[in-house]
Amino acid sequence: MSEREYFANVRRRLPMYVIGGRLDRLEAFLDGYDQHAMRHGGPGLQGWKDWLIAKRGQTCNHGWPGHVRHIALPDGWEHWDLPQEQEQIVIDVLFDLLDEYLTEREPDATR
Repeated sequence: MSEREYFANVRRRLPMYVIGGRLDRLEAFLDGYDQHAMRHGGPGLQGWKDWLIAKRGQTCNHGWPGHVRHIALPDGWEHWDLPQEQEQIVIDVLFDLLDEYLTEREPDATR
């Protein structure tokens, strides 16, 4: 199973992978995935933050979760604890961005 297929499954069954299907827990899940992959010689999410910065066209003091929020909510956001409707938007955009990132990273990707 490719990373894209794996994350498509996570997206379809988010509460099975992340308790409550909440954004902060999804972000922690992705950080754990990344750390595990790196520990075992895989690429994990290497280059993910830089890719998000290039996608957005600007940087900020936030880690990758902040960059995803900036892309998903271009009109701004006030608190890390988002209202449910904004949180769902960010989750959807996060999975879309992750799929795009992983697609570009595939060896046979056509750009």
